Amino acid sequence: MRLLVATSNSGKLIEVREILDGIDLQLVSLKEAGLGPPDEPFATFAANAAHKAAVCAARAASWTLADDSGLCVDALEGGPGVYSARFAGSDEARRGKLLEQLRGVPEARRAAHFFCAVALSSPDGKRLWRAEGRVDGRMADAPRGSNGFGYDPLFLPDETPGRTLAELDSAEKNKLSHRGRALARLRPVLDRLARAGDLI
Repeated sequence: MRLLVATSNSGKLIEVREILDGIDLQLVSLKEAGLGPPDEPFATFAANAAHKAAVCAARAASWTLADDSGLCVDALEGGPGVYSARFAGSDEARRGKLLEQLRGVPEARRAAHFFCAVALSSPDGKRLWRAEGRVDGRMADAPRGSNGFGYDPLFLPDETPGRTLAELDSAEKNKLSHRGRALARLRPVLDRLARAGDLI
């Protein structure tokens, strides 16, 4: 069964495919579906995820999965938060800007968390299933590791002391990551959709 994943981020699509491996769904990106990215007009991850899922589902007349996720740094009053992807023009630029803003911030004040909200929409955009995930940690003072994307090389999860998300292998990362946890909570619903072709 075909499931549209409402993202243009290739790294995110790879992660979603890895996390949902074993469910009989053909995951298709916005680009593969010939659609442009939807806007993200809201101030919360949950509202943006629901909006993206419903809008893209209605455009494509397809079951659609969307997420909105980001990095929330205590010393930056929760920023960049919902603006994580729009913080700068590229992954490297975003990491550089974040490190510049954290320059001189002591270890004790570098707490942060990644948060992810996911939403699954019916093809008409009117029925939604939702889940959320979070991982707590701290900000490193320099990027480390090559597995992952975005802010992963700067984030040190509390559960893997001394290693950034980008230093974990994919299986370990997907088990504890914010996106992995959100999708794990939604997995029974997605499995039911794959088996039945609909959700009652």
